Amino acid sequence: MINKQIDDIREAVNDIRDGAVVLVPGFGAVGIADHLLEALCDQGATDLTIVANNAGNDEHGLARLINLGRVRKVICSYPRSGDYSAFLNAYRAKTLELELVPQGTISERMRCAAAGLGGFFSPVSAGTRLAEGKETREIDGKLYVFEKPLRGDVALVKAWRADRWGNLTYRKSARNFNPICAQAADLTIVETAAMVELGALDPETVMTPGIFVDRIVAVGEAPPKNHPGYAKFAGAAA
Repeated sequence: MINKQIDDIREAVNDIRDGAVVLVPGFGAVGIADHLLEALCDQGATDLTIVANNAGNDEHGLARLINLGRVRKVICSYPRSGDYSAFLNAYRAKTLELELVPQGTISERMRCAAAGLGGFFSPVSAGTRLAEGKETREIDGKLYVFEKPLRGDVALVKAWRADRWGNLTYRKSARNFNPICAQAADLTIVETAAMVELGALDPETVMTPGIFVDRIVAVGEAPPKNHPGYAKFAGAAA
């Protein structure tokens, strides 16, 4: 019987190693696996490379990982969004490396990794500092930059509904980078708001087939306790 559900979130992340490349989906504060990131903070892995759209907000999740000194490098598109003080302090202290990658390029690099492709030529960043050190080629009179695949050791994915086989659906815009990150990592760990029975998910709504998922933890609707949005959920439940 295939059952990818794990009851203990600590067990789900316990073998993430030092030096791992971790794919963190999300756009702003939407679609981020906050519970898994908090569990990773507590787990203790260090020297991490984080691939994300932005570099964390406030003092939870990715920002907390950075504040703890556990992130060596961030590969992202928007490091300065929201409350980016964790990133800014670490970057100014020269304890954190930054690789800026345009948003579409970062997604396509992960897609290439998922598809087993060797990379692609893109016109984005041609003639800029972001293209320094990269192969360029003129195609039909236009300059292109070669971008390599971007694969993760681990992806921390946030789903809306999941079954025990690992089939996933996402809630509205929380879909963002989650499906491609799930495909582009050697190990995909999922937090879901709810588990459902096999057959309960309409196949037409399954965005990530279970073949790409290794572990699932049901975390409910509420964010972690140190998340700024937790008070709203706690007050509603009182």
